[in-house]
Amino acid sequence: MTDLIRLTAAELASRLASGEVSSVEATQAHLDRIAAVDGDVHAFLHVSDHALEVAADIDRRRAAGEQLGPVAGVPLAIKDVLVTTDMPSTSGSRILEGFLSPYDATVVARSRAAGLVPLGKTNMDEFAMGSSTEHSAYGATHNPWDLDRIPGGSGGGSAAAVAAFEAPLALGSDTGGSIRQPAHVTGTVGVKPTYGGVSRYGAIALASSLDQVGPVTRTVLDAGLLHDVIGGHDPHDSTSLTEAWPSFAAAAREGATGQVLKGLKVGVISELPDSGFQAGVSESFRAALAAMEAQGAEIVEISAPHFEYGVAAYYLILPAEASSNLAKFDSVRFGLRVDVPGGTVEDVMAKTRDVGFGEEVKRRIILGTYALSAGYYDAYYGSAQKVRTLIQRDFDEAFAKVDVIATPSAPTTAFKLGEKIDDPLQMYLNDVTTIPANLAGVPGISIPSGLAAEDGLPVGIQFLAPAREDARLYRVGAALEAVLLDQWGAPLLDRAPALGANGGAR
Repeated sequence: MTDLIRLTAAELASRLASGEVSSVEATQAHLDRIAAVDGDVHAFLHVSDHALEVAADIDRRRAAGEQLGPVAGVPLAIKDVLVTTDMPSTSGSRILEGFLSPYDATVVARSRAAGLVPLGKTNMDEFAMGSSTEHSAYGATHNPWDLDRIPGGSGGGSAAAVAAFEAPLALGSDTGGSIRQPAHVTGTVGVKPTYGGVSRYGAIALASSLDQVGPVTRTVLDAGLLHDVIGGHDPHDSTSLTEAWPSFAAAAREGATGQVLKGLKVGVISELPDSGFQAGVSESFRAALAAMEAQGAEIVEISAPHFEYGVAAYYLILPAEASSNLAKFDSVRFGLRVDVPGGTVEDVMAKTRDVGFGEEVKRRIILGTYALSAGYYDAYYGSAQKVRTLIQRDFDEAFAKVDVIATPSAPTTAFKLGEKIDDPLQMYLNDVTTIPANLAGVPGISIPSGLAAEDGLPVGIQFLAPAREDARLYRVGAALEAVLLDQWGAPLLDRAPALGANGGAR
């Protein structure tokens, strides 16, 4: 069954629909893969006990002639920030260890209804705070390209699972780049939808005005197929957009025909300096732009003067919202409770939070509480929100001139585990190109653009589009993906040395 794990979700879905492969066979192949390599990768926090039962039910329904969805029977990994009724939901934190939700997140419920088979819950930085998945309370995830390196964060578990062929599809969440940055360093595809385009109901909140759920896959088409399943209005989410959305899988198929790039105006930000980027990242980015230009795209220099303040504004807005959202973990309502003999409720709460929260979470709660405190609100949080408005205006002005904006998805390739964990500022700067999209609510996609010359590790290119124009990203992403695939001759992930020639562990 080794070849089954190498199939894209679209290819696997086609074989399932034709009866060539059963969902049980496909699911078992991925469970076997997890058993074989996840001891080294540590992409999963929990593997489902019910996956084969779900797969068998899909097979029975298909055999009975029931009309199933286009991805029915395909296995799926779920980031542990999304609550599930049949598996623990911890958000990578000790304070929620063993927590079972009474309901499924909307995206999980929609995935089940579409016939996707949940394989398990993937590792993540605690409460999605981090860029490396080293801040998980349950241990770091390793990059399948080089097990000594980080897989990105906070959704490194989902990206690593897809890159290691442990799952063809995964769900992630993106607050400042937590889908796109892991995609960049693992050679996968990651999409942050328009804010409100995918329900956040049942996603354990970090920063409610920034969080967005999205797909993690190996191809743009696969991302579109998963986005079609999870997207659309949800009355449970007050920020959910009500309009109908086009098929993103159809948009990806249209892009792959190769006609989309002709006449496309691609904006490149003049204020984004080469000096802050690894040489191999810059070279790959320029090569991808050249490939688009050769297909008829027009590269246009644009100005976004307030993007440079995005990281500073983000790291005031996010901690402020996090300090509010995480107040619910009080030792009283749910989650961990550390008893203090003879102590008050306040004593129990303080001890529980001290034991249950990790250092990065504590750091951001303190920062956010300070930013919201009397006398500092206007100076810090209020000023950050003004910068956010200026960044939104930069996007509006840019999209009046270009169809999409292109940037490197992150400044460097995957760094070594432990290299930046004691330097929060350097860790924060890793999200410099992804954060603006979250501040403005616009969609973004990262697709593999090659390997950096100096270390042979994956590099991604990011495209951003106006709000509600997610389909445009799928068309452009699929078009460039097809061009690059022709150049490479094989999918980028086939070159991952840590995976072995036949998908086995190194």
